[in-house]
Amino acid sequence: MTGKPLCSIISAGCAKYGIRSGLSGIDLFNEALDELFENCPSIRTSDVNALYLGQGFESFEHRANIAPGFANNYGFRNIPAVRVESVSSSGGTSLRQGILGILSGLYKIVICAGVEKMTGVDTGTALEIISEASDRPFEQWNGATLSALNALAAREHMRRYGTTEEQLAAVAVKNHENALNNEKAYLRKRISIQDVMSSRKICTPLKLLDCSPLCDRASALLLVSPELAKKYSENPIDIIGSGEASDSDFVYRKELTSFTSTKNALKESLSMSGKSIEDMDLIEVHDAFTINEVIAYEDLSLCERGQGGKLAESGATGIHGEIPVNTSGGLKAKGHPIGSSGIGQAYEIYNQLVGKVEPERRVEGAKVGMTHSMGGAGVDALVHVFASR
Repeated sequence: MTGKPLCSIISAGCAKYGIRSGLSGIDLFNEALDELFENCPSIRTSDVNALYLGQGFESFEHRANIAPGFANNYGFRNIPAVRVESVSSSGGTSLRQGILGILSGLYKIVICAGVEKMTGVDTGTALEIISEASDRPFEQWNGATLSALNALAAREHMRRYGTTEEQLAAVAVKNHENALNNEKAYLRKRISIQDVMSSRKICTPLKLLDCSPLCDRASALLLVSPELAKKYSENPIDIIGSGEASDSDFVYRKELTSFTSTKNALKESLSMSGKSIEDMDLIEVHDAFTINEVIAYEDLSLCERGQGGKLAESGATGIHGEIPVNTSGGLKAKGHPIGSSGIGQAYEIYNQLVGKVEPERRVEGAKVGMTHSMGGAGVDALVHVFASR
């Protein structure tokens, strides 16, 4: 199937990122679907065959098995509705499942979505919930939070390759600059290297502005089989590559500065798509922490091992650079609502390829894009390739 469309996106929707006080996860889900259906009025809820809904954690709203209730509340009736969970890659996993559902021939029209309502609890409780994404016996019990695990990766990258804290800060500065022009982003605030360097220490060398914020949000994609795409949309975007891989928990690995799951997912996705990394016009990567983006540059073959920090400070990954990365603002500045983030990345690529983003952050002439979604500290990863027709 090399180079052939696996399925096509004909519409997308996204709730605004941020602290959405007074709204529940189901309200955010409805907000995203309202936009999705408004952008594709030829599709009705009765046309949809299945729903895959990514959600990272049950504990934020103390509710499990959310997909059936969310689906029926919106007006879908008796369709398969499945919650998908792989913590921070839950949205990417829901997209993968939707693709596989269409490839199976069982479904023709599928909605893949993600949701997380994180700000209804205090910060301490939220961090306790998020810690569930790490290994229980050897990481959680020893206080190795996700911040600590990623700080270990950062310290080792700095020791081995000479990466600096200023280079990590350059990732945050770029992504905040991109979010400034994204109307749906949470942290629409320009920052400087010095702002990052002087922000509160979280886990050395990571500081507050090296870390993505807690926030609320939902997002959704409308997928159809490739042969139906033109029936419903004048400008469908094809998904031509999908890769997924896993790894052991962080504490058990010998290599801390590279994520095998990313590299294996990339290989599968590129092989399926018939594209190379050089063909990408823009990429949305997992940047829950600035070190994640630096390592992603290397694992996705945007630069040689150990050169991610230098690439970050070079300007090459800015909107007008050689390979724009995280034009949305990334998880770092747009926001990281765990279960929704992977679909949010695809929402950005879709809108970039159809030319529907704000002019200030548009990648002119973009035809091919990629998303990289990661669960935990590289425990699993998904890479998808998108192309306009």
